[in-house]
Amino acid sequence: MAIWRTVVGKMWLTIMLLVAVVISTVGLFLLKVVDVTLTDSLVKIKHLFIYAGAVGFLLTTFFAFFLLTKITQPLREMKEAADRVAQGEYSTRLAIRSSDEIGELANTFNQMASELDALIRDIQHERDQLNSVLRSMTDAVLLFDAEGKVKLTNPQGEHLLDVWQSVDWQDEEAGGSQDQVPGPLRETYDTVIAKGQEYSGKLHVQNGVWSVVLSPLASNEDEGVRGAVAVLRDVTEEYRVDKMRKDFVANVSHEIRTPLSMVQGYSEALLDDIAASPEERKALVQVIHDESLRMGRLVKDLLDLARMEAGYMEMTLQEVDVNALLGRVYRKYAAMAKDRGIELRRVGEEEGLKLASADADRLEQVLTNLLDNAFRHTPAGAGITIGARRVAGPKGEQLEMTIADEGQGIPAEDLPYIFERFYKADKARKRDSKVGTGLGLAIVKNLVEAHGGTISAASTLGEGTTFMLRLPTGAA
Repeated sequence: MAIWRTVVGKMWLTIMLLVAVVISTVGLFLLKVVDVTLTDSLVKIKHLFIYAGAVGFLLTTFFAFFLLTKITQPLREMKEAADRVAQGEYSTRLAIRSSDEIGELANTFNQMASELDALIRDIQHERDQLNSVLRSMTDAVLLFDAEGKVKLTNPQGEHLLDVWQSVDWQDEEAGGSQDQVPGPLRETYDTVIAKGQEYSGKLHVQNGVWSVVLSPLASNEDEGVRGAVAVLRDVTEEYRVDKMRKDFVANVSHEIRTPLSMVQGYSEALLDDIAASPEERKALVQVIHDESLRMGRLVKDLLDLARMEAGYMEMTLQEVDVNALLGRVYRKYAAMAKDRGIELRRVGEEEGLKLASADADRLEQVLTNLLDNAFRHTPAGAGITIGARRVAGPKGEQLEMTIADEGQGIPAEDLPYIFERFYKADKARKRDSKVGTGLGLAIVKNLVEAHGGTISAASTLGEGTTFMLRLPTGAA
């Protein structure tokens, strides 16, 4: 407003000066004419006044339009530049044509546009950095407003939203729409918004476990909480490992406590002379001996498994004749099979079945553990089949060895977990000479994988179980 008042004042002052100059000039001219020719008629004097007035009006109008154009043109340019800045063209600048107030205004406008351009660039740079950080995060980040709508997320968060929104929740409102708080987070989100306090904990969604940190977005006291930020991390594997660790400790304690109790009990019976006859004492000593052997096997298996999982397993790699290996294992169990009334069969004997790089003793340990399991679960009158053959694998030729029994089989719900430590499909946990330590299949899996191979199992309840292991015929 002050600049406009200055401009208008200058215009009026200029116009008044021009009028005064014209009138003074015309007056002097008229006085001079009157002084020279006093005898001129009044008509001529009137004409002179008319001509002088017309000339003065034209001159005044010309100078007024000239000054008005000189003043308003910079203002129009300034308005157009302001419009371009408002539309996002922050590089717009004005040409400075004078050093007066208009020139100072143009200079100030250029400085403002320059600072605004720098500020916008800084904001865009910070936004790009934030987007890069969000994209590089492995955690899912979700930003919700006070109404529960998703305002910002990273790729992991978008994937999580897609997965959770595709789940058919029992509560229709829990699912929500694609841009709303997903069902598993709704209750926690409502609590955080209502109380304005951060929440952190575990969230179980179907078969997964998520670590959740939900923080409210603080605002003015009058406005309250204006939203919340959720950071979610998939800790399913960590949760599973922790559960395995706890189960491992519990199982080791359980496996060792029972034989220790039996050894302690029967030894106390011997010390107290409870056994009345030599046969009874011998029976007690035999139980103590069997349980001590069982503890020894358990400790040995635990040490072997720990070394394998830590990568400290010693292996002697050399060429292995698989036919000779199977023949050796077959002869070892032939007598046991005859005593128990089990038919032990060997099939698929091919010439030249060899592994270029393998540990024969470790492979014999694998076959021994699998056959021990087969004999424990196969009744008299049934059979066990072992064999080997060449098959085509994804990375070349492989050697496939199978051990199939006709025993009681493994329930389908237990089959995915049989290679875990201490997992037993027999939930009764019977204590007799036929029960193993629960570590045999875990050791088998580690030994097969150490040779670069794979092992799998297929079973039908009441019909039997087949273990199939594949090894590369070349160097592992």
